[in-house]
Amino acid sequence: MNSSNKSNHIALTSHPSQVSKPSPIVWGANSAQIRGPVIGLPGNAQKRNAIGTHTGSYAVYRALAVVSGELDPLHKPDLTNTSPAVKIGPHPQWFDAERIVSIDPWGHLVGSAFQEHIDGGESIRPTIAVTRARLNVPEFASGAICSSLEPDGKILLESGEVNVTKIAIEPVWHLEGIAKRFDVPEHDLRRALYEQTGNMFSDLVTRSDLKVFLPPIGSITVYIFGDPAAVADEHHHLSCRVHDECNGSDVFGSDICTCRPYLIHGIEECIRSAQENGVGVIVYNRKEGRALGEVTKFLAYNARKRQEGGDSAENHFERTECIAGVQDVRFQDLMPDSLHWLGIRRIDRFVSMSNIKFDSLVKQGIEIVNRIALPDDRIPEDARVEMDAKIAAGYFSEDRPMSESNLSQPQGRTSYPLSSRNSFSIEFVGDIKLFQATV
Repeated sequence: MNSSNKSNHIALTSHPSQVSKPSPIVWGANSAQIRGPVIGLPGNAQKRNAIGTHTGSYAVYRALAVVSGELDPLHKPDLTNTSPAVKIGPHPQWFDAERIVSIDPWGHLVGSAFQEHIDGGESIRPTIAVTRARLNVPEFASGAICSSLEPDGKILLESGEVNVTKIAIEPVWHLEGIAKRFDVPEHDLRRALYEQTGNMFSDLVTRSDLKVFLPPIGSITVYIFGDPAAVADEHHHLSCRVHDECNGSDVFGSDICTCRPYLIHGIEECIRSAQENGVGVIVYNRKEGRALGEVTKFLAYNARKRQEGGDSAENHFERTECIAGVQDVRFQDLMPDSLHWLGIRRIDRFVSMSNIKFDSLVKQGIEIVNRIALPDDRIPEDARVEMDAKIAAGYFSEDRPMSESNLSQPQGRTSYPLSSRNSFSIEFVGDIKLFQATV
């Protein structure tokens, strides 16, 4: 940190009397100028109108960069040539304060919509970026799975690469809207957020004048296959998959779940729609391990494989609940917001079996014409436990009814034994601790 930029004074912002009145945010306003910019960086204490800071959990790395002298804390980004690669919006849903509550509809237009504020010295950051990209998906290059797709030279290339529009979205929560979406008092929401984040954000309970929260959670990536302008046009056929992160399967190909096979199937359906003068949308949410985290997920894997009677669908969700206290905290209530931002009102082919996602979209006024299940031959052998458990819990299925006898039958591998070859022990001799381990 440069000595000229270093200050020994710590500005507390937890009480309105200690700072000047922040720029107002009129959520759901019919223009960016009336709505106003979201200002959430620590260098804008006098102007800051949002709780938290931009870039979510990555703000910790920014802090390390500052304290190590790698980053000037007063740096302002040069947004030259960073404008969206394609035009998105505005759509009518942007002007409904209850329709979009978890992202900033104007987040990709900061450089143009709020130029006057930037010229006036305010440090404003985009929370959405729109670019073009080319995906290299091995399953398409080999043709082993998607042989029914023919390269068209525009969407799917001879090499197996796929042309897409790619959009990154950081969460921006309008607290009043979030509370209404979950049907809870805003005061209770603020208190729970404050307490369950280890009291990190005192503004949640002391600054009722700040209505927007930048939560330290994962972001969203949207992939559009075909013409982005066709996404909101109901004259064009739309295929869509909303996918929640699963690093083990999506990236490394673990066969204990159906996540990568279903993601690939969703991409396949999106390409097919785009080739047939329609459009496809993949929404990828960072909610690892049902938003309980990867450590909890791996612990649940161990518990499932080692339980008496073997790994079966009957107690698939119970093992997670025993560890985490809850089965799933993805809360799909906020999931439709990214689709509202794209102007989507109807999905012709919803590539998902999730009843929770389906119900959430329909509740938010998005029509779903057809639901597309994962073909049975795409389910890895060790993942049938998970699939059977989900179908029994309410997942959509056309031809796989589940009975109690099906659920109780062990189907997964039991390859995580507790034995001396992977055991650890600690022995105490007086005040001396002896650690023994074999692997």
